[in-house]
Amino acid sequence: MTPMPTNPLPTFTLNTGAAMPAIGLGTWPLDDNQVAPTVADAVQLGYRLIDTAAKYGNEAGVGEGIRRSGVARDELFVTTKLDGPYQGQDRAIGGLDGSLNRLGLDYVDLLMIHWPLPDRDLYVDTWATFRKLLAGGRARAIGVSNFKPAHLHRLISETGTVPAVDQIELNPALARAETRAYNSSQGIVTQAWSPLGRGGAMADPVITAVADRVGRTPAQVVLRWHFQLGVAAVPKSANPTRLAENLEIFDFELTEAEMTAMATLDQGETFARDSDVEGH
Repeated sequence: MTPMPTNPLPTFTLNTGAAMPAIGLGTWPLDDNQVAPTVADAVQLGYRLIDTAAKYGNEAGVGEGIRRSGVARDELFVTTKLDGPYQGQDRAIGGLDGSLNRLGLDYVDLLMIHWPLPDRDLYVDTWATFRKLLAGGRARAIGVSNFKPAHLHRLISETGTVPAVDQIELNPALARAETRAYNSSQGIVTQAWSPLGRGGAMADPVITAVADRVGRTPAQVVLRWHFQLGVAAVPKSANPTRLAENLEIFDFELTEAEMTAMATLDQGETFARDSDVEGH
């Protein structure tokens, strides 16, 4: 296995003042048995951000992988998310209890509402519960996943508390310029799930041409694109070689012309499929 890098990964500063790694390990849809060795390998390679969720059904495996890694808890940034059953009526309190028990941890660095589920109209009430969990210290930061600007605006205007992170599906075909701009205006860090897309992006001629020029893989080019946009990313892989490659994006730079060329791949916000269903 590639030795652990001596230099820490770049970070983004959250509105809590905490530093969140610019790249982390996504764990969906790995199960407990698959995810434990993957997390251990990833941490040994230098990953410090591990992303999971109650819905993924792999929090116990993530916790086991953290223990196997041998790295101190305070060196890691662990994220989990609570889905629909934990929305409303202080249900997130028990939800976080369950997640922490499965993870074997005393706190998470970031707790997210997994989906807004606007038809239920419970996400503002849930956010009030998240504020209690933040105050109690078992979540060091609170954020949201799959929220669009309208959901975020309501959350902020009705509670006065700005999410630290908005994790959304984002890749060159779905660049989410409107959501990124709104998040930036509010001091919210945008984080991408499925940052490498759902299939064809890696073979796109625009991306492969850039990859040829810089001597990197298409995946590395796309992850570098995220970083230069100011977007954090949590790519998923269980392959140690790809895990290592996904970290090796901070020693080259895409030109303005290359960033502009990649912008032509965007199919627009209407291409999004993540906000109103319990998918990822």
